[in-house]
Amino acid sequence: MFYSDSGSTAIEIALKQSFQYWQLRGRPSKHRFLRLGDAYHGDTLGAVGVGGIDLFHRVFGPLLVRSIAIPTPAGTDGAAALAQLEQQLDTRAHEIAGFVLEPLIQGAAGMLVHPKGFLSRAAALCRQHDVHLIVDEVATGFGRTGTLFACEQERVSPDFLCLAKGISGGYLPLAATLATEDIYSAFLGKRRELKQFFHGHTYTANPLACAVALESLALLRETTLPNACARIPEVTTALRRIQQLPGVRDVRQCGLMAGIEVESQPDRYLGAEICERARGHGVILRPSATWSCGCRR
Repeated sequence: MFYSDSGSTAIEIALKQSFQYWQLRGRPSKHRFLRLGDAYHGDTLGAVGVGGIDLFHRVFGPLLVRSIAIPTPAGTDGAAALAQLEQQLDTRAHEIAGFVLEPLIQGAAGMLVHPKGFLSRAAALCRQHDVHLIVDEVATGFGRTGTLFACEQERVSPDFLCLAKGISGGYLPLAATLATEDIYSAFLGKRRELKQFFHGHTYTANPLACAVALESLALLRETTLPNACARIPEVTTALRRIQQLPGVRDVRQCGLMAGIEVESQPDRYLGAEICERARGHGVILRPSATWSCGCRR
């Protein structure tokens, strides 16, 4: 486990560790990363390099390491995305270090829900081709999808698990990048070998944030997660009513993560207007850059 202070840095660390792992294992050609279309993994340069939302990264294009895009899973089984993933792995696994994705649902992309089984099949393909699976649970982790971590729902144990946000309940900055024992062991050796991971932040694992995180995680286990699971049917019922309203194009949901897509109107930021009105009722919504109204309760 390597601590940092935000979701972006958690991803940055996973990318660098995956890259260095293959160097240490004598396979330097494995230096590229796969990602999903419409991906968002943070705002530092490495994280932006595995992002796919042009609005967020087009100005920084010349600075970025280019990633390889896989279509965003759609349809009942995500067959097209899986076929493209398999094709890339069949032909380019020798140069691919890892595949980074948000499990089950893509948040900033507009709450795009993946077909059931996509994650587990993608994980199996990565294992088959000796490519790291990097799971970004910064937005999906700590109960938001109905389980502590979203990847649990498809029994997937990734090579890297990136966490932030819910660790400390939002009170203080804290993030973590978890790796398997195999990856960790590659960095071990005598000091003169210089195998260590040369990366750090001033406030990495600072004691105050860790103390807050321990209390927050205790509350999560005792009350927050059971309560969140109990609320999912109520949210589902409410979203069904909302879906019948005029101007609502689509409603997408995964546990307590949901997106309400509304019809666009000329010269109006309708998503932002809806969110402002909702605040008057004590409900905090977020207008997404993809012009849908993303609810991150």
